[in-house]
Amino acid sequence: MIQRIGEAIVLRTWPFEEADLLVSLLTREQGRVKGVARHAMRSRRRFGGALEPMTYVRATYAEKPKQELVRLDAFEILWSPLKDAVDYERIAALELVAEVLEEVLPEQAPEDAVFRLTLAVMEQMQVGRVWMPATYFMLWVSRLMGWMPALGHCVACGLDLRGGTVWWSPVADGVTCADDKRAGSAALSAASVAEAQRMFRTPVEELAQEEWPRGRAADLRSFAVGLLERHLERRLRSVRALERG
Repeated sequence: MIQRIGEAIVLRTWPFEEADLLVSLLTREQGRVKGVARHAMRSRRRFGGALEPMTYVRATYAEKPKQELVRLDAFEILWSPLKDAVDYERIAALELVAEVLEEVLPEQAPEDAVFRLTLAVMEQMQVGRVWMPATYFMLWVSRLMGWMPALGHCVACGLDLRGGTVWWSPVADGVTCADDKRAGSAALSAASVAEAQRMFRTPVEELAQEEWPRGRAADLRSFAVGLLERHLERRLRSVRALERG
């Protein structure tokens, strides 16, 4: 048996065999892993509030060769989403992060860049200020996964689209000019393309100093969602929950 101690983010929990919980974690060293927290529903001594989704912890766990589930022994809270005010939008935005990580990352595949991105973004998701970090997170995940298309040229004719509106399709790669747009395409304004480029070169905590109401770069958010859902080949439930907020 191998004993491990390391940083992790709690993604989700499920009831598992009487008083146990099945826990999905994003760890810094091993990527996404699943483990069993014995008697977690009966006793809060070892875990306390550390099993709340999107809690950043120092996890102590053990793994046996050829076993898919690790044994979770103890969590020390490093940061909790419950330390700040919560409302429906903030909860939905944090659930979006958890759902995307669950769907995008295979198990046992370390992604330090994704781990650092997640830590940076979830600290900026505060009441009344969720739309920018949610968009930032989705765009950056697509970029880190290699799914982000070049936004400056038409994939069909090669036309230079810098400084203008581009068109994207939820069922095809790349962006196009107006003449080559596919059926069902949506527009991404020049202003929103510029916002995307800013997000790729600016830390999220710096952008969080600005006002980002729900309507700002809404088309960019739709583009980010569409890009993820096309590559995941499924709809993200938490996105719909967030948009209903």
